[in-house]
Amino acid sequence: MTVNWSPLRTELDRYRAEGLSLPIWWRDDDATAPTPALHKLLGVSEEIGLPVHIAVIPKTATSALAEIAKNRRSMIPVIHGWAHENLAPEGSKKAEFGHPHPDASTRTQAGLARMRQLFGHDMLAMFVPPWNRIDAEVTAGLAAQGYVALSTFTPRRAQHVAGLVQINTHVDPIAWRAGGGLAPPDEVIAKTVALLQDRRAGRTDDTEPLGFLSHHLVHDKAIWDFSREFLTELLEGGAKPCDFLRQPIDLP
Repeated sequence: MTVNWSPLRTELDRYRAEGLSLPIWWRDDDATAPTPALHKLLGVSEEIGLPVHIAVIPKTATSALAEIAKNRRSMIPVIHGWAHENLAPEGSKKAEFGHPHPDASTRTQAGLARMRQLFGHDMLAMFVPPWNRIDAEVTAGLAAQGYVALSTFTPRRAQHVAGLVQINTHVDPIAWRAGGGLAPPDEVIAKTVALLQDRRAGRTDDTEPLGFLSHHLVHDKAIWDFSREFLTELLEGGAKPCDFLRQPIDLP
């Protein structure tokens, strides 16, 4: 696969010329147990020097997954809802926490408790709602339960939401609407350049770490290859890797 990285490299050159900082982070969703794909994900993370914040589904997560986190600093478990179950009303987009639900608070509390039981201090109390959708009433109760951060998709509108630090993801290489597989690389690169330009121009929050979102369980070779190269281009272009478990998060 031949990819034209020049638009991204040109934009990263502008960042360096203007003395701008570009923190980046990596989130990968839907882990429950060790798999060959998970081990490959962690291998890429260690190869390029960028920790991966793995959104774990608490209800079905296994103790074997927790054992891996004890020995791999590259793996930072975060909390992916409770069961990754679609509870949206008929006709609405999929969501587990995107609409008012009588059990929402019970589910978020159970998710945090289960993750603490499994991972202890090896996990970060960041809530990642499945399908990146969350109702405002659910968000409002998370901090009191012990959550410190929230992550969805697209540039954040505010750094702090209901007592939580908001740290979103922004770039997804998978063509979900086309049934999966790698999205056209030139489109992913063009979107990333636009995101970076918006940050430079002050149209979006330039302090929010730029987030790369992946789903290791559905990657094919093209997605693996592009993801490795894309993240490497950012790092070689001056971007700074983030590890939210070991680096202080700016709490409100």
